[in-house]
Amino acid sequence: MKRKGWIILVILLLIIGLFYITRYITNNQEKKIIVEYNVGEPIDSLNGVVVYFNGKISNSHGRNTIEGYNIGLKYQCVEFVKRYYFEYYNHKMPDTWGHAKDFYDKDLTDGELNTRRDLFQYSNPSKMMPEVGDLLVWDGTHGHVAIISEVRFNRIEVIQQNCWTISRRKYKLKFRNGWYVDNSRILGWLRKYE
Repeated sequence: MKRKGWIILVILLLIIGLFYITRYITNNQEKKIIVEYNVGEPIDSLNGVVVYFNGKISNSHGRNTIEGYNIGLKYQCVEFVKRYYFEYYNHKMPDTWGHAKDFYDKDLTDGELNTRRDLFQYSNPSKMMPEVGDLLVWDGTHGHVAIISEVRFNRIEVIQQNCWTISRRKYKLKFRNGWYVDNSRILGWLRKYE
């Protein structure tokens, strides 16, 4: 009986040790990744449109304009999605100003045209399932905006800029009084129709 107890204790200690070693390695790899990138360096892309490293989330590196069109503050989330829509869809938003959360108009109902962005807007939850290419908008002090890069029946993936080195993130997709992206801060999504 004593021998069995010692074996169980040793196994538990090995599991705990392995957990802490893995955690230590993971934390050091994340720190190493952040150090390896310089501000303005490419870290990902979608359809040839590059995601750049911004360093600290609050960093600001001047304004990006293309052909006189205001894309936004360099390396911020808004700059990436507007640059993507301009380069990939040749889409210029009528209102070129505002924070990420300002992309979503809380006065519109599900499926209405958001004239400030010239995009159709869907609430979270919505009768319309999110699609690849939609802009996903978060609430918050300034909010956040990303592009949906993949849709499955039970999850979505987004590509984003200005989230350290985490350019892609997955969220659960549920059907609950409509299609719901499982994050209470997500206001909804915007879509361009041809």
